[in-house]
Amino acid sequence: MRALPAGDPGEPDTRGPGRYLWWMAREQGLPLWLGITYALAWWVAQALIPAALGSGVDAMIDKDVRGLAQWSAVVFALGVVQAVTGILRHRCAVYTWLNAAYKTVQLTSRQATRLGATLPKRLSTGEVVSVGNSDIAHIGNAMDIILRGSGAVVAVAVVTVIMLSASLPLGLLVLIGVPVMALAITPLLKPLHRRQHAQRDLQGDLATRAGDIVAGLRVLRGIGGEQVFADRYRVESQRTRGAGVRVASVESLLEGAQVLLPGLLVAAVTWLGARFALAGELSAGELVSFYGYAVFLIAPLRTLTEAADRLTKGAVAAKRVVRILSLEPEITGGAAQLRHGDLRDEESGVVVREGVVTALAAAIPEEAIAIADRLGRYSDGRVTLGGVPTEDLPKAALRAHVVVADNAAALFAGTLRDELDVRGNGDVEAAVHAACAEDIVDALPDGLDTHVAEAGREFSGGQQQRLRLARALTADPEILILVEPTSAVDAHTEARIAERLAKARAGRATLVVTTSPLVLDRADHVYYVEHEKAVAEGTHRELLTASTAYRSTVTRGEDR
Repeated sequence: MRALPAGDPGEPDTRGPGRYLWWMAREQGLPLWLGITYALAWWVAQALIPAALGSGVDAMIDKDVRGLAQWSAVVFALGVVQAVTGILRHRCAVYTWLNAAYKTVQLTSRQATRLGATLPKRLSTGEVVSVGNSDIAHIGNAMDIILRGSGAVVAVAVVTVIMLSASLPLGLLVLIGVPVMALAITPLLKPLHRRQHAQRDLQGDLATRAGDIVAGLRVLRGIGGEQVFADRYRVESQRTRGAGVRVASVESLLEGAQVLLPGLLVAAVTWLGARFALAGELSAGELVSFYGYAVFLIAPLRTLTEAADRLTKGAVAAKRVVRILSLEPEITGGAAQLRHGDLRDEESGVVVREGVVTALAAAIPEEAIAIADRLGRYSDGRVTLGGVPTEDLPKAALRAHVVVADNAAALFAGTLRDELDVRGNGDVEAAVHAACAEDIVDALPDGLDTHVAEAGREFSGGQQQRLRLARALTADPEILILVEPTSAVDAHTEARIAERLAKARAGRATLVVTTSPLVLDRADHVYYVEHEKAVAEGTHRELLTASTAYRSTVTRGEDR
């Protein structure tokens, strides 16, 4: 067996859920074909046991000791084959299940990384989470049932041929009964498909609602809205429960049909075989064989109805996966050669120069943030790097060259050192010093090697902000754009950060979006923006004298 997960999940066929499942089956390769082969041998060995038992019974009635011994040996050999191939089939089935699940997770994770900010605009968090919660299981089940389902078809065919050769009426009964049974179950599959799809949509919405409530719990408590949102969650939860009950009602009918219909077919075969035996058209051994066939047929026939159910659920799950994989990022890149040089926003006139700490202040913060997004190519705009439009540059190369760090950036679970040094080669200690975060590290039991929780829950807002700044500084990009990096810290800490930031970024290009006088005073060059246009520029002290609007913006609250 090969190790999982695969290093490269490949390029899936996203033209539809059926094509995705077919691509996934083809990607299984040798384990799938081996599993099908083992399943065929497993089912056929079981199918031949009734014939061997019947022949043994006839030998016993005829007092043929040698024949009885031979047929007993055949039954034993078939039992050994069934046991060995059953184990091997199950191993292959588990591998194909896990391989399909891991590939789906890898593909959706890779796509989420590729889409970036586009993903939350197009899909809710719950829709993406549901892929890992339930959809991968259904896709894995669809791959698993291919093995047993293929063997079940062959097993039914083998039994039908044997029965036709021994008794034409009994063989025809099975030959006609199997497709009739399948047709009888088909009407249940369409409503099941529809209700499962509706339930998954509701589950995704409910997961999104839960995530929003947890993320905003502190705010909700502050404004007294906790109970209101809890009631809304309760209503949506009950709606999801109702959808689950509706799915279960169809599934219960399908489960009942899986037992009832094969049972009726078995009863018909047994009754007809008994009549032929009483009429002398079948021997005692043949009657035993036919009864064994009838009992045996329950398993492959139920497997075939199970296959219809699992493939239906797999198609519903694949539809959601295909929807994610079919999305295209709003921001794409080109193939131009990346050059070093100034980063210029043509629309506003803001220029981020090499070796200069530039500050950007605006009366309306959203205007400055919009410029930062354009500079980092998180939104479209006329921006050039070294004279080359950023839309013509490869996105991955641009992201490595220009880093935008804002207060919406998430902290992840893991050791603090790994969390801060995301590229694996940065000077974490120096970055922690520049961000004035030594006290945070010193307070941890194992310092930088301490394991921190998801989203940095154990840290205060100001501590999280300093750690985010330390992470951005550790990356040490050629161009760093910081959006309000000191808004949640006290004035003394802010002054130290402003002083250390300039030293840490010496020789690099840095843009700080801020209205803090302490940070602005340490910047080499300051732009003041109104209506997303740079209307004034110079040093902080020069602008305080030359621009009344700038002075009013950056000294707000200090002149009272």
